[in-house]
Amino acid sequence: MIIRCAWCSDDPLYQAYHDDEWGVPVHDDRHLFEMLTLEGAQAGLSWITILKKRESYREAFANFTLPLVADFDDADIERLMLNPGIVRNRLKITSVIKNARAALSVQAEFGSLDAYLWRFVDGKTLQNAWKTLSEVPAQTPESQAMSRDLKKRGFNFVGPTICYAFMQAVGMVNDHTVDCFKYGDVGDGSH
Repeated sequence: MIIRCAWCSDDPLYQAYHDDEWGVPVHDDRHLFEMLTLEGAQAGLSWITILKKRESYREAFANFTLPLVADFDDADIERLMLNPGIVRNRLKITSVIKNARAALSVQAEFGSLDAYLWRFVDGKTLQNAWKTLSEVPAQTPESQAMSRDLKKRGFNFVGPTICYAFMQAVGMVNDHTVDCFKYGDVGDGSH
């Protein structure tokens, strides 16, 4: 029997996300922007709700291509407000556009979103060794620092808890519990 992290339900979509993606180090700017967007969209909702809407998000937001999303205007916002495939919250929708613009500035300054974001963990995955889900923190000093800096740069929906969930998702931290079959399998994230 495969042992997974306790948060992973028996939903096949959830299991595939846990087994194939969660905690695996990501260095692709488009994928990093996608995960930052989805974690922000998840605020106040369940992650499975967002996973089920993921393909709709990709279609609605030009596959998270930064220059395209950064060019979205009021007409795009109104179009997105009518899209039942995404979370139709005006603040969350406008934040994606605002975040795309801020991410372009980050790319110009640091060379990539990847280089900027991974600085918060010194370029490699922080390896934790939690025995139970209850030990896993909701935020850490690293996610607090990331949140402060992202907000300073004009990003929205990037509180320290959202940032920590993002860090877990993109492999900046290994928060698979030690009994999970993925625990020793995710790598250290360094280039």
